[in-house]
Amino acid sequence: MYKFLEQTVDGYMTRDVRMVKRDLDLLELSEMFERDDFNSYPVEDDGQVVGIVTKFDILKGFAFTPSQMLPRYHDLTSRKVGDVMAPEFIYVSSDTKLTRVLQIMVEHRIRSVIVLNSRQKLVGIIAREDVIAALKATARD
Repeated sequence: MYKFLEQTVDGYMTRDVRMVKRDLDLLELSEMFERDDFNSYPVEDDGQVVGIVTKFDILKGFAFTPSQMLPRYHDLTSRKVGDVMAPEFIYVSSDTKLTRVLQIMVEHRIRSVIVLNSRQKLVGIIAREDVIAALKATARD
């Protein structure tokens, strides 16, 4: 377990990350979520990460109150990623300790964290499953 304390994002992050554009419609996004089995995608504009979109962001569009009617499925899924994405997002660098990532995930109740380099370019994503894999791998040592 003590070995986990020294582990960094670099050893466990997913490096091959698919990004989406703001003008992608939510129907195509939901198909990507299903196909890729991801929980979130970084949103990019001109090579820069400008936000993050999650499965939860799609579901939020279906939330209703007594004063708000449930939107029609077609109406909601024709909206764009830019309409529902979170423009503010938490990110870490590849040398961030996994203990910090774990703390961030628990505090903010998020499933994954974007990994940016010093030039603010996307280099990966670290998910809960990656942190759990690190805990498991280091428990054996």
